[in-house]
Amino acid sequence: MKVSIEINGTTVSEEVEDRTLLVHFVREQAGLTATNIGCDTTSCGACTVLLDGESVKSCTVLAAQADGHRVTTLEGLRGEGGDLHPVQRAFREEHGLQCGFCTPGMIMASVSLLDHNPKPTRQEVRDGLEGNLCRCTGYHNIVNAVMNASGQEVQR
Repeated sequence: MKVSIEINGTTVSEEVEDRTLLVHFVREQAGLTATNIGCDTTSCGACTVLLDGESVKSCTVLAAQADGHRVTTLEGLRGEGGDLHPVQRAFREEHGLQCGFCTPGMIMASVSLLDHNPKPTRQEVRDGLEGNLCRCTGYHNIVNAVMNASGQEVQR
């Protein structure tokens, strides 16, 4: 079947099998590899993207379901001049990563969280990111990064 998805402002149209997952379409057909494949079971969140502005785990969405829709990946967050998105900048400033594998999904989930709740509490950040796992950190710096991106005080 033919699928056309707007990814980061560019329409990608490809023939795919009915069972092709959005994460594979993004990585293989669009060539955007920041979206990671972690578990294929919706447990880790490493594959999180924005689908029409909403945070989704792309390992649980068929490419056919995204046909005609808009997808934003980590690569699509940068500004026109190549500037980092405020959430990306905050993750860098607050050292909200270690190995980096979960980082694209964490950032995408954080962008969605802040779109819905621009001034979350620390607990709301933790609750909002509960579907995204990081096996390296204790989440302290990740929460600080989201608080920083929201313009709020971080805990040292």
